[in-house]
Order: sequence, then C-alpha cells, then structure tokens
Amino acid sequence: MNSQTDPRRPDKVRRFKPIPTNPLDDPVSDYMNLLGMVLSMCGLMMKMKWCSWCAIYCALIGFANNKTSDDAKQIFSSFMLSISSVVMSYMHNPEPLTPPWQ
Repeated sequence: MNSQTDPRRPDKVRRFKPIPTNPLDDPVSDYMNLLGMVLSMCGLMMKMKWCSWCAIYCALIGFANNKTSDDAKQIFSSFMLSISSVVMSYMHNPEPLTPPWQ
C-alpha cells in the first residue's frame, strides 16, 4: 500500500485525555437522603404507607450512591427513620398496602 493513498493523518492524531470529574459534585446521594427523610416524616405524620416504602427505597438509593467521605450517621439515621416509619404505619393500620389512587 502506498503512503500517499493512506487516508489517516498522523499529524491530526491527539491522545485521549478523560475530562476530570469531581466526585463531590454528584449530589444524588444527598438528594435521596433528603427525599427519604421527607417521605419518612410524611409516612410517620400522615400514616401513609406508600410514603414509608418510598422512603426506604430512597434510603437504599442514597446508600448505593454515597461517597466514601460521607458521614455514616446521616445514612444510618435515614435508614432508621424510614424503617421506623414503615413499622409505625403498620402498627397503626395492619391492613395491606393499598395504592394511593384507590
């Protein structure tokens, strides 16, 4: 193969450099912990079981997305608040969960 028919341009080749991202800029964990706490309080105060279950789901997402530098107390308190919200909702009304649109 002749070098004049080669379509590649070695003078235009640039080495790949990944864009540096700051892991502290990702607020998903913080938002999920906050949403879980709000839903837990709604579940506790209003005895809404679906809010309590959504709070556990948000606590799990927040735990899965947390950073190693996060405070473990906040994650633990989010879990405990959401679990206590579910327990108190079912102690108040032991019937199965009904969808909110019914």
